Amino acid sequence: MIYHLLYPLHHLWSVFNVFKYITFRTIYASLTALFLAFYITPRVIGWLRRLQVGQVVRDDGPESHLGKAGTPTMGGIVIMFCSVAATLLWADLLNPYIWLVLFVAFGNAALGFVDDYRKLVYRNARGVSARRKLAIQVLIGLVFTVALVLLPRYPTTLMLPFIKQVAPDIGWWYAPFGALVVAGTANAVNLTDGLDGLATGPSIIAFAVYLLFAYLAGHVGLANYLQITFLPGSGELAVFCGAMVGALLGFLWFNAYPASIFMGDVGSLALGGSLGAVAVLTKQEMVLLIVGGIFVLETLSVIIQVASFKLIGRRVFRMAPLHHHFELKGWAEPKVIVRFWIVSIILALVALSTLKLR
Repeated sequence: MIYHLLYPLHHLWSVFNVFKYITFRTIYASLTALFLAFYITPRVIGWLRRLQVGQVVRDDGPESHLGKAGTPTMGGIVIMFCSVAATLLWADLLNPYIWLVLFVAFGNAALGFVDDYRKLVYRNARGVSARRKLAIQVLIGLVFTVALVLLPRYPTTLMLPFIKQVAPDIGWWYAPFGALVVAGTANAVNLTDGLDGLATGPSIIAFAVYLLFAYLAGHVGLANYLQITFLPGSGELAVFCGAMVGALLGFLWFNAYPASIFMGDVGSLALGGSLGAVAVLTKQEMVLLIVGGIFVLETLSVIIQVASFKLIGRRVFRMAPLHHHFELKGWAEPKVIVRFWIVSIILALVALSTLKLR
């Protein structure tokens, strides 16, 4: 909105020419979302407390988590409001990529809201059934990827990390592939959101990495130099990623241990879905396995645990997802959180190295 209002004035006053630069708008989208989160979150916490919208803790989790019952949840509404408001203010709203990623974010946020609402109203930590949730996520992903493939000249090739000579074109198979990326990432972030700030930190790191990927993919000179797919207009996604980073940083101020508010499924599903969508939109889907390595490990721990118990009747981990395993080994919650953040930073650096190691 600000871009459309002020940039046209550059013909009259050259100072307004600054609004055409994605870097400038990304910085201010991030700052806008950050300060909005600082302002709104304490008020939302007070409002949720008055409504008694508190976390429902699963009875099969670690005993140390029972004290978290009643902590205000559904804080993902704050993340969504701040990031979307900042994006609408600073992004080019004629760019189709912006609306596609917002569609995925809103779709998953709505699903997460229903899930959280059912948990709170029925006092049941299970919420929407896993099958129904997955079916809706895949549907959201399919609508997104089909619309993407129908865009003129959008490539359906797969870019592989560390390899520049192989880029298979999978045609319309790209639609179900992209849908699985979106749904899988949404669920992976959702599984990671089990400790105070645990999902927030790696999400900040992941969106920061994809902010750079988006900018590079939308810059013809840099894209050709780095031998990555040039996607005209994709640089605008850096504004969305910057807004997400700002909103998450502001939210983390209150979500850090001991958390005053949890994001809930409305936050974790929206974050994961939009992260997966950005990965698809920037043609860096496979690198997401590295950038979101913590999310991948958390998901694999659940799959391995379930498969092992069903096949041989034994558990590999003391409890899944993985963060609970370390808790039961005696690690204090803050130690688990910070060490997972450190691993996320290391993986982000490895992912960035793929830009040159090709």
